[in-house]
Amino acid sequence: MTYCVGLLLKDGLVFASDSRTNAGVDYVTSFSKLHIFTPAPDRFFVLMSSGNLATTQGVLNRIVRDLEYPSDRGSLLTARYMFEAADYIGKISQEIQREHGPALMSSGVSVETTLILGGQIQGQNPGLMLIYPQGNYFEATRETPYLQIGENKYGKPVLDRAVGALTGLEEGARLLLVSLDATSRSNATVGPPFEVAIYRRDDMKISQHLKLAANDPYLLQLQQRWNEGLCATLHSLPVFEWETPA
Repeated sequence: MTYCVGLLLKDGLVFASDSRTNAGVDYVTSFSKLHIFTPAPDRFFVLMSSGNLATTQGVLNRIVRDLEYPSDRGSLLTARYMFEAADYIGKISQEIQREHGPALMSSGVSVETTLILGGQIQGQNPGLMLIYPQGNYFEATRETPYLQIGENKYGKPVLDRAVGALTGLEEGARLLLVSLDATSRSNATVGPPFEVAIYRRDDMKISQHLKLAANDPYLLQLQQRWNEGLCATLHSLPVFEWETPA
């Protein structure tokens, strides 16, 4: 399993993902799930994935092929809107699942992959979309500014409580890291290295891109500060009536 989350803010986009693909008593593998595409100066895309790794790699390979060898099917270079890019990627995902699905499903293996696409095409606002295995998609909005895929339930509460208080992209990146850390503490199939990328509106390139190992000093400090803050808040909660001295 995995956990990826994207955040749409006024000033741009924030992306975060873990890197764990398989987990077991004696078998853990890691693959990057955050993929960056800058096919032209007027456009920028990030694609994050959760699900069948072979399907995901097939999608990525065909995106690259279509950029290098243009055809009538289109590409990220010919998309005029973010929704056209999402539609294009959704169709590729469907094609790969149809090609390999029967053989994999007969072995009890799911061929599905779920994707988050974020980015910007010049002249338009940044966009963030979740693409289902069936090829359809929906967009993040001001009311629902974050999208999650994978093992999302453990990292969702902190987003629901804090996302409305964000004041900038860096603060959003810290919140997504807390969400990743909360998930990894409760589910062994999610774990470092954690990747975080910040995109500033109209830049058409990543502003900051971090990859944090489990022993990274910044990640350890963030974990410690968050845990201390939670404990301090717990001790400051209002007491019950029966605890008040007579």
